[in-house]
Amino acid sequence: MFNIYIIIPAHNEELFLTKTLQSLVEQTFLPTKIIVVNDNSTDNTQNIIDEFSKKHSFIIGFKTNSEATHQPGSKVINAFNKGFKTTDNNFDIICKFDADLIFPNDYLKKIKTAFETNPTCGMVGGFCFIEKNNTWILENLTNKDHIRGALKAYRKECFQHIGGLKNTMGWDTVDELLAKYHGWQVCTDESLHVKHLKPTGTNYSKSSKYKQGEAFYKMRYGLWLTLIASLKLAVNKKSMVFFVNTMKGYFKSNAAKLPFIVSEKEGVFIRELRWKGIKKKLF
Repeated sequence: MFNIYIIIPAHNEELFLTKTLQSLVEQTFLPTKIIVVNDNSTDNTQNIIDEFSKKHSFIIGFKTNSEATHQPGSKVINAFNKGFKTTDNNFDIICKFDADLIFPNDYLKKIKTAFETNPTCGMVGGFCFIEKNNTWILENLTNKDHIRGALKAYRKECFQHIGGLKNTMGWDTVDELLAKYHGWQVCTDESLHVKHLKPTGTNYSKSSKYKQGEAFYKMRYGLWLTLIASLKLAVNKKSMVFFVNTMKGYFKSNAAKLPFIVSEKEGVFIRELRWKGIKKKLF
């Protein structure tokens, strides 16, 4: 028996959730359990969850109430963690999926195969595509060695090694860095095209504009790595305002001496890994 548990945080997702759940119940390899966490929704999200849970015994609805504003990282991971606490420990793979995705029907079968054939794979994922001019194109924040936060899947042992998911901006970067720190591989499958119906960051509030810089600080990137990473993201987003706000966020966090989310030893590993990656691209 190979048990895949999926946790889906959902806040006002009535436009997308039906498509997400339908794509999951049509998988060639079905998950053992899907927990949909309704996080303070004010639309028809709960009715959709109820309809699917009546038809499919492996779909379970759970309600929680957090702040209505969408703070990147903290809101979605708090919802995930509350859903995770309601389940048992009998899973082989734990997934955090967004509520606005359409998965190809062999998605779970292929990630299962990837985990089974490569015992060093701690995380596995496909790629997000967004619709533009009636064509599905690769989302511009994608890297071939990175799994987007929208569709994370973790081997149980890897999930335990990294200490679960951090409820802060940058959680979907630090998880991979910590997985590598513990000797796991991050494995991606370019053949798995997942339709992302709502592009990343659509609902982020204005108050979150400094959060990326805060994340770099908390991951112990240091000034120069933060500068390079911020510039790269700003170019991808075509926004110098983003670059300025990210650097402001870093300096504000440094001045406030915010707590780090990795240990000093982990921070050394992360910086060395990042610099190694930069040098590889340059030379």
